[in-house]
Amino acid sequence: MTVFFAIVIILAFIYFDDKLGERFYKKKKAKIVYQERQSDFSFFIDGTQLFTDYFAEIHKATHHIHILFYIVKTDKISQQFFQLLKQKAEEGVRVRLLVDWVGSFGLPKKLIRSLKESGVEFAYAYKPRFPFFFYQLNRRNHRKITVIDGKVGYIGGFNIGKEYVSQDPNFGQWRDYHLKIVGEGVYDLQTQFCRDWEEATKTSIVEHQYFPPLQKGTVAHQLVATNGHSLEQQFIHFIRQASKEIVIGSPYFIPSRAVMNALLEALSRGVKVTILVPLKADHPFVKEAAYPYFYRLLKSGAHIYRFYQGFYHAKTMVIDDKCCDIGTANFDKRSMFLNSEMNCYVYDRAFVQQVKKAIQRDLARSEQMTLDFWQKRTLWQRGKESLSSILSAWL
Repeated sequence: MTVFFAIVIILAFIYFDDKLGERFYKKKKAKIVYQERQSDFSFFIDGTQLFTDYFAEIHKATHHIHILFYIVKTDKISQQFFQLLKQKAEEGVRVRLLVDWVGSFGLPKKLIRSLKESGVEFAYAYKPRFPFFFYQLNRRNHRKITVIDGKVGYIGGFNIGKEYVSQDPNFGQWRDYHLKIVGEGVYDLQTQFCRDWEEATKTSIVEHQYFPPLQKGTVAHQLVATNGHSLEQQFIHFIRQASKEIVIGSPYFIPSRAVMNALLEALSRGVKVTILVPLKADHPFVKEAAYPYFYRLLKSGAHIYRFYQGFYHAKTMVIDDKCCDIGTANFDKRSMFLNSEMNCYVYDRAFVQQVKKAIQRDLARSEQMTLDFWQKRTLWQRGKESLSSILSAWL
């Protein structure tokens, strides 16, 4: 009996900690909308190609390197990354590395100490503290931002680890979308990194040399940062704009009720809706949590595909031929209501076509889900779905 009451007290404490923390931090969840910019883009879908370019740009840095990742691991490619940062810091380049505390949990203290000894400034984002420990533990800085000398920026779905360069046999080929930005948009990536760095370290980055003059590029776009708020409304806004086609790519598909209703309404007015998700799962229950949504969408005429040649981790939405979204946010409740994310909305038909071609290649290596498949699920699968539905807001 004593054990039972202890468990009840702990669960009650966690519940109230979460609810009070959510209320306390609600005022800090403002959406940050940067102005529309014009930059030049490089679009990466392969980790090896991305990191070849990424490491080359870091090698060329002469003034500063600002990096924020959700996940940084300690495998071979990660060691290459750390060694390069230490080398640049020893050359006199100002290097700041910010990683999410949960996403990069387990980085050895010895490694962090060696980074600092080489001159790399290291910090954790969203390191949980009392009060509201459990609420903070559930939040993530899921952004992936790199700014080099204030002139070159990167944003997208890739993190640092062997799976992202397709070297993990458990996942095989890793499919992701990432942008390299040169031009006006780098100013906004830099601004957001500085905001996140100040929140984590309580120190400001305000020197003008971090914001050099930038030239306009050819691609119109807008960067938007969310902090567990407003992403739901943005997704709904894009869905309602569609007149012909909506394509959604995401490793996790757990939409809110309002977003789900917007998709069903789009289908009812004749918009073609295509959804691309992975066949494999990299976290427990996330695949099963999507199935109840898939059933309603399939019944309404949506086309749902599961990528089987490796793991699909890209986060994208394409609306007609007019605009697309590439960023860090998944199509799930965690990204909408808990995580800090950063998305890039691109308003350029030529670039949208480039993204659509990449999606078509991925669809060709995917299997289409049918209502018949859904109805033949086993009792074990149905049970996992029921549990996943209960946990869906935290997956």
